[in-house]
Amino acid sequence: MRYALWHRLAEQQQSSLPPSRLPDIGPLQASDANGIQLPEGFSSRLIATAGARPVAGSTYRWHGSPDDGDTFEHPDGGWIYVSNSELDGGAGGVGALRFDAAGELVDAYSIMTGGRRNCAGGRTPWGTWLSCEEVSNGLVWECDPMGEEAARSYPSLGRFNHEAAVADPLTGVVYLTEDRSDGRFYRFTPDEVDSDGRSNLDSGTLEVARTDADDNVSWVRLSDPAGSSISTRRQVPSSTAFNRGEGMVYYDGTVYFTTTGDHRVYGYRIAEQTMEIIYDRATTARRILGSPDNIDVSHDGHLLVAEDGDNLELVVITTDGDVLPLLRLIGHTASEITGPAFSPDMTRLYFSSQRGRSGALSDGLTYEVTGPFLES
Repeated sequence: MRYALWHRLAEQQQSSLPPSRLPDIGPLQASDANGIQLPEGFSSRLIATAGARPVAGSTYRWHGSPDDGDTFEHPDGGWIYVSNSELDGGAGGVGALRFDAAGELVDAYSIMTGGRRNCAGGRTPWGTWLSCEEVSNGLVWECDPMGEEAARSYPSLGRFNHEAAVADPLTGVVYLTEDRSDGRFYRFTPDEVDSDGRSNLDSGTLEVARTDADDNVSWVRLSDPAGSSISTRRQVPSSTAFNRGEGMVYYDGTVYFTTTGDHRVYGYRIAEQTMEIIYDRATTARRILGSPDNIDVSHDGHLLVAEDGDNLELVVITTDGDVLPLLRLIGHTASEITGPAFSPDMTRLYFSSQRGRSGALSDGLTYEVTGPFLES
């Protein structure tokens, strides 16, 4: 029941928010003390450093190689920011930072340990976090942001080089990306959705997408989701390859996802079963976004895309199709921007420099940006 409560709180809060200012946020200013270029009126603070305790007196140390993340409403009026760790060899997992209603950091803890390159993921409508392992036989793990319930893996969602996973709040169907140069786009239809709208991820049907020349999408069932005899992306030769499928987010009937290999952002319209290219660096006159990776969306539909390389920007793609930088990270040349997520009230933005200034996998810096994201 707690998950259903969180979902209702989120819907109530987001419906009451004024429009965002992302389409006219303004040009970037000189970099601040953290080496971040922001629009006028915005500021940043460092909230977590790999290997250090984010909260004084706590024994928990922030993980290295922070990757994708998201925020979750807390019943006390605060929120939780969860963050994957892309460390390999069982050193990965998911950490959490809890903020009170005033936005002060009050706790930090782990919600999953022992993972293998936990890369991207996605929040579920019932208030959990799906964390994906980016290894050849990777799993999807469901994590409790509160850390009260143990994380669980679901082989039914396939074993492959997972990147992201998001659930359609209307049906409970889960969509998944695969980080390979010939990766595929998948959907998982659960056999059962309970009365609270929570999908039972233990069993269901895993399918792979096939697009035609008119951008229509059909779905073909996989015979071996575990990839025990042949990898999932090769089981249906006619399925469509996507060049390094990365971050993914759901908004208003559309699943948006990025492909780093060819600098694109796609939109899959669920009801119409059509695929649209929202952004393509090769053809646009606004060649601002390069190597798109993790992605978030504002309450009113503007996309926020993080760059894996290029000039290390967080880039806004507005609902009108405009493309503009929201921030730029200076001096982190061997890193990438990861984990962009707005707080539930959209007064704060969280993101990480995955490898910090050193470029080492064991490093990583997580920031908070505050400012006038919303119209007054």
